[in-house]
Amino acid sequence: MTIRELQQVIPSVATSDGAGVKLRRSIGATPGLRLDPFLMLDEFGTENPDDYIAGFPPHPHRGFETVTYMLDGHMRHEDHLGNVGELRSGGVQWMTAGRGVIHSEMPQQESGRMRGFQLWINLPAREKMKPAGYRDIPAQDIPSVALVGGGYLKVIAGRAQHDGRVIAGPINGTPEAMATDPLYLDIGLAAGATITQPVPAGHNALIYVYEGQAQIGDRALPRYAAGVLADGDAVTVGAGDEGARFVLIAGRPLREPVVQYGPFVMNTRDEIEQAIDDYRNGRLAA
Repeated sequence: MTIRELQQVIPSVATSDGAGVKLRRSIGATPGLRLDPFLMLDEFGTENPDDYIAGFPPHPHRGFETVTYMLDGHMRHEDHLGNVGELRSGGVQWMTAGRGVIHSEMPQQESGRMRGFQLWINLPAREKMKPAGYRDIPAQDIPSVALVGGGYLKVIAGRAQHDGRVIAGPINGTPEAMATDPLYLDIGLAAGATITQPVPAGHNALIYVYEGQAQIGDRALPRYAAGVLADGDAVTVGAGDEGARFVLIAGRPLREPVVQYGPFVMNTRDEIEQAIDDYRNGRLAA
């Protein structure tokens, strides 16, 4: 077993998106901070409705996948395909934009906490123009196991291990079916606790801490920061004195050119120009 080390720390930066939703962006804050195949990781979290109430009105995407994981709150997804999804606490929405989708994500609450993540995962060139798809995954369909001291392990995508058994998440395609072969875990650790999880060798991987502080080897990873991991086939994470909650995300790199213009992510500038033209002329999601 080769344990991955903490290679780079990327502090998140405060920004806004949609119609003014306040959030923190780590991966993707600049083009140089992408981690193939991951284009962007946003954390949103506030109890002030002014920070989220305007939501994300209808907007387009092409060429990648969006994964929205709601820790607390309630948002509604609607798209041009007629999909309507109610994203509630603990649930996930996995959307494949493919050749094009126009959707909205709007809060269904006027007060209280709204907190979660949105991750953008690139698609390989051969899949960028495939039909759009959408999957709603309620909290009860996401496997969760209790850890010592009140911790937990949730498996959204890929496979995890606990007490000698393999736990598969609801998104669990083969590498042939899902080119990026994603792993997405949400882990909570009690103060001083540790956990070791397998991560496929050769996959790019990161940990993002959203509560407490994590320890990876001899390096600390603070709250609101993404830690890029060196290669290996497992990672060991410890929690600080206040415990830790973090997401562990990994994927097979595509090693293809990335050209991004806002919500369009393609391989060439010409393909971006085509996406813009298709959107302006009503062909993007046709």
